[in-house]
Amino acid sequence: MTYMKETVATIHIYHTNDIHSHFENWPQIRRFLKQRKEQAEEAGEACFIFDIGDHVDRSHPFTEGTDGKGNVKLLNEVGYDAVTIGNNEGITMSKQTLETLYEDALFDVLICNLKELNGEQPVWAKSSEIFETTDGVRVGVIGATAPYYAFYRQLGWKVTEPRKEIREQLVRIRQQADLVVCLSHLGINEDRLLAAEYPALDIILGGHTHHLLKDGEWIEDTLLGAAEKFGHYIGHIRVEIDRMTNQVVHMEAGVFPTNTMEQTAEDVEQVNAYLSEGEEALQVPVFYNPSPLAQKLTADSPLSSFFGRALLAYTHAECALFNAGIFLGSLDEGWVTRGDLHSLLPHPINPCIVHLDGSELLQVYEQSLDPKWTELEIKGLGFRGTFMGSMVHERLFRNQDGQLFAGNRAVEPGEMYRLATLDMFTFGFFFPLLKDVPKEYIMPEMIRDVLGWYGKKYFNES
Repeated sequence: MTYMKETVATIHIYHTNDIHSHFENWPQIRRFLKQRKEQAEEAGEACFIFDIGDHVDRSHPFTEGTDGKGNVKLLNEVGYDAVTIGNNEGITMSKQTLETLYEDALFDVLICNLKELNGEQPVWAKSSEIFETTDGVRVGVIGATAPYYAFYRQLGWKVTEPRKEIREQLVRIRQQADLVVCLSHLGINEDRLLAAEYPALDIILGGHTHHLLKDGEWIEDTLLGAAEKFGHYIGHIRVEIDRMTNQVVHMEAGVFPTNTMEQTAEDVEQVNAYLSEGEEALQVPVFYNPSPLAQKLTADSPLSSFFGRALLAYTHAECALFNAGIFLGSLDEGWVTRGDLHSLLPHPINPCIVHLDGSELLQVYEQSLDPKWTELEIKGLGFRGTFMGSMVHERLFRNQDGQLFAGNRAVEPGEMYRLATLDMFTFGFFFPLLKDVPKEYIMPEMIRDVLGWYGKKYFNES
C-alpha cells in the first residue's frame, strides 16, 4: 500500500550512548543535534533526542570535579528529551550523588528497574513516559539498565531483573502509545532477547556493550539501533506514521560518524575548557607527601607498596593482590591534591575483600605469577589504563621453604583467609575462581579514595 506524503507524519529519533565523558566530539554532537532539531521543526516533523546511559565517566576531570552535573548541563544545552542511566551513573557514584545528579535536568530520566530499597520509584526518575507530537502521535518510552545486583545493593539501591520490568511498562503503555521505544543499557544480546520476547516493542535503542548497528538490525518487526561508544557516532531512526490510523508504515535506522563533521577552533577551545574546569575543581589538597613515590609497570615499587599498605589498612584484610598497571604515574614530593589522585588512579574501580580457603588462595597466588600479565592490554571492566602490568602482592609471600604466607599466617587448606583486591578481578575474566567465592565490595569508595584516606591518616600520624 502506498501513502500520500500529506497523510504521513515523520518522526526523527536521534540517540547517543556510552559517551563515557569523551568530550572531544561533543561540540560537533551538540551542533549536529541542534541543527537537526531545527530542520525537523521547519519541516513540520517531530524530533526526539535520547541518551542510552554511561554519558558520565568519572575518569574525566570535568565529570569528577562537577560530580557529573557538568554532564547534565551538556545534555541540557543540546535539548535531550529523555535519558536512561548506565552502570557508570548507577554504581560509580554514591547514592546521595546519584540522587542529586539530575536535579537541574531539563529532560526526563527513565529507568524502570532501579528502585529504592522499599520498592518505590526514585523521585528523580520515571519508569516510562509518553511524549506526544504536534501531529498527535503518542511515543511511549521505557528505560532500563544492566542489573549489577551486588553493587546496587551495596550502595543502597534495589535493582531488578529488567525484562520483567520492561514487560510491565509495556503492558501499561502499549494501549496508550502509537510507538513504543525502549532505551536499553543492557547490551546487544539482551536487546535481541527483548525484541524476540516482546514484539510489541517497536524500537530498542541499545548501549552498554559498545556495539554499532550502522543500518540498525531487525528482529521480526522490532528495529534495533546502537551508536557504538565515545561519541564516535550519532544514531538516527526515521519513523513514518499514517496520520489517519496512527500506525507505523515505515522505519529505518542509520548513524552519522562524528569524525566527518567539521571541527572548529572554538570546538577545540571548548573541549579544553571542560578539562580546565574539572582540573581547577580538583585542586583540593588531600595530604602532604614527604618523599617521591615512584611506580614501575613490571615490578614492585615504592608507590605500589604504599598503596598495598593503604588497601590493607582500609579493608583489614590479611593480604592484598593488585596490578602495577593501575598507577598511571608517580607521586611527587609535596602536597597531593584530589586532581593528583584522580590522574594517578582515574579508574572507577572499588576495593573488594574476597574470602578464600587456603587451597583457593594458593591457586590464585600461583596464577598471579604468570608472566603474561605484564604486557596484557586491558579494555573495559573499569580499567582506564593500557597494560595490566605485573601482579603486586602485599603481605602474600613464600618463605625460604616455599611455604605461602598471608600476613603472619601460613596458608593451609581448610583455613579461611581475607584477600583485598580490585573489583575487576572478581568478574571472572582474569581469575575465574574469584567470581563465585564470598566477597565484600567496598562502596562507594574508589581505590583513589583509599589511597587519599591512607595518605592523610599515615602522614598525619607520623
